[in-house]
Amino acid sequence: MRRRLKIRILFGLAVLLGVWFYFSLPENLFPAEYSTVVLDRDGELLGASIATDGQWRFPMGESPSEKFEKALLYYEDEYFYYHPGVNPISTLRALWQNIQRGEVVSGGSTITMQVIRLSRQRGRTFLEKIFEMILATRLELRHSKNEILDLYSANAPFGGNVVGLDAAAWRYYGRSPSELSWSEAATLAVLPNSPGLIHPGRNRNALKLKRDFLLDKLLENGEIDSLTNRLAKTEEIPQKPKELPARSVHLLNRMRVENPGSITKSTIDLRLQEHLYEVLDRAYSKLSPNEIHNAAAIIARVNTGEVLAYIGNVASGIDHGQDVDIIKAPRSTGSLLKPFLYTAMIQEGLMMPGELVPDIPLYIDGFNPNNFDGSFDGAVPANEALYRSLNVPAVQILRQYRYEKFHSLLNDLGMSTLDTDAGRYGLSLILGGAEGTLWDMSQMYLQMGFRLANGKNSPLPVLHTEKGNPKTMEGPYPFDPAAIWHTFDALKQVIRPDEEGRWQSFSSSSTVAWKTGTSFGHRDAWAIGVTPQYVVGVWTGNADGEGRPGLTGIKTAAPIMFDILSGLEYENWFLKPTQGWKSMEICSRSGKRASDLCPETHFSQVFNSLFIQTGCDYHRKIHLDAGGNFRVTAECYPVSRMLDTTWFALPPVQEYFYSLRNGSYSILPPLKTGCRGDQFAPMQFIYPNAGSSVYIPYQLDGSKSKLLLEIAHRDKKEVVYWHIDHEYQGMTRGNHQLAIDPEPGLHTITLVDGNGEKLSRRITFLKRYKGDY
Repeated sequence: MRRRLKIRILFGLAVLLGVWFYFSLPENLFPAEYSTVVLDRDGELLGASIATDGQWRFPMGESPSEKFEKALLYYEDEYFYYHPGVNPISTLRALWQNIQRGEVVSGGSTITMQVIRLSRQRGRTFLEKIFEMILATRLELRHSKNEILDLYSANAPFGGNVVGLDAAAWRYYGRSPSELSWSEAATLAVLPNSPGLIHPGRNRNALKLKRDFLLDKLLENGEIDSLTNRLAKTEEIPQKPKELPARSVHLLNRMRVENPGSITKSTIDLRLQEHLYEVLDRAYSKLSPNEIHNAAAIIARVNTGEVLAYIGNVASGIDHGQDVDIIKAPRSTGSLLKPFLYTAMIQEGLMMPGELVPDIPLYIDGFNPNNFDGSFDGAVPANEALYRSLNVPAVQILRQYRYEKFHSLLNDLGMSTLDTDAGRYGLSLILGGAEGTLWDMSQMYLQMGFRLANGKNSPLPVLHTEKGNPKTMEGPYPFDPAAIWHTFDALKQVIRPDEEGRWQSFSSSSTVAWKTGTSFGHRDAWAIGVTPQYVVGVWTGNADGEGRPGLTGIKTAAPIMFDILSGLEYENWFLKPTQGWKSMEICSRSGKRASDLCPETHFSQVFNSLFIQTGCDYHRKIHLDAGGNFRVTAECYPVSRMLDTTWFALPPVQEYFYSLRNGSYSILPPLKTGCRGDQFAPMQFIYPNAGSSVYIPYQLDGSKSKLLLEIAHRDKKEVVYWHIDHEYQGMTRGNHQLAIDPEPGLHTITLVDGNGEKLSRRITFLKRYKGDY
């Protein structure tokens, strides 16, 4: 009975001991904080951050190199692959040596036991040694020999605050472990044995002796030859830790947030990253004298969305905000959104690619957009307005498309910074009223390029920086390749006007679709270019938002973009889509679908949706008197004597500005005296617009100023009489501007010209109170 009880007790103890043994090893041996490490697409180190505990401790990466492994095993544990975690012979030998010397001179620890000691961080006592032996055998049951070597290499101390082989190789030799020489591998193999005593930069002779001892051992065992041994011994011992590479500081900072304490193998191409650094460094030397202290750029592959180069800012100093990652910072977009509006209009058949759009003064409830140079063309082809980046035509087009609809479209295209409703932006949305990031803008342009290059059925890539982790855009894409073709065809002009109206030429070895943007107050300057292979995005300015004269897309950002493109290899141009086209007869003068009255036409391939367009309404049939000098009607002139002809006629305000820039434009002949009521309105308001509310201007002292009204008349010699609420105000001739002194409220302005033609407009005049200034 007692024997059975003893057996049961022993069996129970054995079970308990077995359970304890099984669970004795923590699941995570090294819960310490790790550095965040970023590699390029080929595994080269781009940068690393120190761990939160102040240690340079890289996460476990690839297995140690063959040189380091052999050096380590010959120095620490020659029988590593033959023992179960504890080497009895080494343990007994160490015990005998310690007894003989009367002190601890040898520990007899295997590499497996050292992994346990490193993880437990306990004192060196006899009892602790017993625990290490037990846990080492458990570790051998859980992990393979290679995995144990990996654990040791990633967590062994290498002096100072350097932990792990990867960190040590970069800190002491400036290269990865796989690139270490035999001398370097031997040096690092002996360091963990006494990291506090033997520190690079101190005790160099002691470190050299240990390294050379190990090199001789490698020679004796046939791992290296005598020549390698001699050459290895001549190599210098490292003086002090080196600075780690800082090839993409802002991407590293981004990974510290997105993937902290891990190794990220990025999509960065080191050659292109260094090319980008060189370009921005040259650019900064030119920008800084004008107190422009920040610049950012990104290069991505169109077909995959892989970011190949990423520089969030230049090294301008902490005082100038060099730590700000501009690529992810919301900034006013300037004119960067115009191509998307242009494409949307073509996609929905609302505008021909080259049709004339109004470029005249515009006043909408206090919103008074102007072109950068302050001039007006009257009417300008839509594609020319796009590559010249004219503001007023863009606003006119957005009025037609509706800003609420465009706001929704931009959200669908991936613009992530539209954090309020469309009414908050209004028509200013197309002129930089909203903020965007260089990341989003580059992605939106990239996706247009991808859709044009790959057709409409391929999943759209999105920008990403982690290799092997491609992402695609969800949901349908709103643009057809043929519609994008029209946009890129307009954007490939290399001769563009600057903001003062001077034309500048940019050299490019191949064709590029590109667009610039400049925010209000010269605070942000952008340039984005797309080729079949790459998208290049550039921003220049000041991180604190300070504007600078000359800070424009054409002057500061575009030269950088073309400098970047000069270092890339790419094909000439996109192939024209094979589907989505029809041949249409186009009016050569207006750019609209030709009507029977257009005297000069040509045929062109256009996007299918444009066939909903009606014919050109600028060419009209008119009746002239026998001398061809005056317009007439049947009510005032014999039909038999009329001359019928076709005339290209713009509305009065467009005609006024268009004729100033186009000397070949023929002004519509005036109506013959006594003739009235033909199809052409003789007058049109320039200011104010129909249905608008206008503030009465007041001086700072509270006194009321006069308000200037303006119209255009087809006949510059004609006299115009002005009335407000039937009260005569004055007369103008030639330059039809009149200063009035209105009272607040709703009023009717009536104009009568010398032929008795009338034009009326109801306007609300508002008083601006002192608190509104």
